[in-house]
Amino acid sequence: MPLLVTGSIAIDTVRTPHGVSENCIGGAAVYFSLAASFFSPVRLVGAIGSDCPFHFDKVFAGRNVDLTGLEIRENSKTFRWAGTYADNMDDRKTDHMELNVLAEDPPKVPGSFKDSRYVFLANTAPNLQLELIEQVGSPVFVAADTMNCWITDHIKDLKRLLSIIDCLIINADEAKMLAGELNLISATEKILQMGPRIVIVKKGESGAIMCDADGGRFILPAYPATEVKDPTGAGDSFAGGLMGYLAQSGNADFATLKTAIAYGTVVASFAIADFSVNGLTCLSRTDIDSRFKTLRSLTSF
Repeated sequence: MPLLVTGSIAIDTVRTPHGVSENCIGGAAVYFSLAASFFSPVRLVGAIGSDCPFHFDKVFAGRNVDLTGLEIRENSKTFRWAGTYADNMDDRKTDHMELNVLAEDPPKVPGSFKDSRYVFLANTAPNLQLELIEQVGSPVFVAADTMNCWITDHIKDLKRLLSIIDCLIINADEAKMLAGELNLISATEKILQMGPRIVIVKKGESGAIMCDADGGRFILPAYPATEVKDPTGAGDSFAGGLMGYLAQSGNADFATLKTAIAYGTVVASFAIADFSVNGLTCLSRTDIDSRFKTLRSLTSF
């Protein structure tokens, strides 16, 4: 079924203990689209400035990613982000950020995209996420991501968003912040009371937890990756694999979501193995399915 993603497209500079990648392609919508395209056709909605050096027909070559919703704004500049990872590859600090097009009006959803059935609202200001979802006709499953700055400074808009989406995908620290709870399970239960029927908490190298409004719970460890060069797109690759599998299945019940989380986990394990999107562009569905089988065998008992 049609899968739409809207989110950032970035020019990144990333520093990790393994090296530096300067002015490379990044952004939530890019990582998500590449990851999801292994499972389902993807419709990308995003905006860049005329300074963007990337050729997206080459970035997505061989992938079923529709770029009709990509806006190139001649008088604008592309979102830029620079960050440095600590030796443990978990702690990250932002060295520099220029919002540029992300501070402008959100891109328009093309008419041909309005029938999208699955929608992912990648991390951006909640009021922009609300504007974008209002442009889609009757989606059957909407998931969103968020982060600490929106929780701290835009909580009213965020709670409005949570009241209309099906699923929130969020990391552990942000889930505790949003709920005002130190216990992660208690935090997810409180978030469920805010509206979404599914909450999926990303725990990095510790895996993911899913809770639903009916009391269902699912815990999956991360794939035991031995090579971690750049974790920048891990969360968006996870979401892309997850949502891509749901769109492929045409279903979002609890059992399907469990499998989707496993596929998202596997795709993220490939994304972190190289800088920028290189861990995804050299990947095949066969590689993903093989690692998925390994993860399944490691977690069954």
